[in-house]
Amino acid sequence: MTQQGAVLQGYNNELVKCIENLCMQKEELNKQIQQAEEEKNKLQHEIQVLNEQLERVCENLAQKVASRNELDKILAETEAAYMKILDSSRTLLNVLKKEVGNLDHTPEV
Repeated sequence: MTQQGAVLQGYNNELVKCIENLCMQKEELNKQIQQAEEEKNKLQHEIQVLNEQLERVCENLAQKVASRNELDKILAETEAAYMKILDSSRTLLNVLKKEVGNLDHTPEV
């Protein structure tokens, strides 16, 4: 019976060691889980900040594109008006030259 008691005591000691080992593994795993959760929270915060920055940049970009489109429209209208002025100036110059030419060819009285 003493031999059985010693064997039982050996099993008990081994079982206690296994349980202690499992408890240490659990503690280590809990630390890793906590670190991973902290990292996840940090990354989620950074993503939120970046999303807010992206939203602001997109809004700013949209405003700038709208301004550029408005400037393109104004430039096109201004260039068209300028071309009309040039055409009118050319027509006026031609008429003036023709009139001056007619004055030069009028007989003297």
